[in-house]
Amino acid sequence: TFLYIYDFGDNWRHKVKVEKTVTLGAPLSLALCLAGENACPPEDVGGAPGYEDFLQALADPAHPEHDQLKKWIGRPFDPGAFDVAEINQWLYQTES
Repeated sequence: TFLYIYDFGDNWRHKVKVEKTVTLGAPLSLALCLAGENACPPEDVGGAPGYEDFLQALADPAHPEHDQLKKWIGRPFDPGAFDVAEINQWLYQTES
């Protein structure tokens, strides 16, 4: 188990637990995502508290920041979305 901090300004803290290691018959040339849950929060959303505020504002059209945050994100945002194929395509592009 180890702690990974992403974006020191927003202080995203991730506790990572390695549950199992495996030996493969051949080496992987690229990182590979096998599974996951939920969408990645937008960059510079303000850490965990800012993300919670962001989700509340997007979910409530009457919220005073709803329109501003919807414009800021600039695309539809589903916090429950996760696409393994899309993640692996992104990993492939960043590894190339």
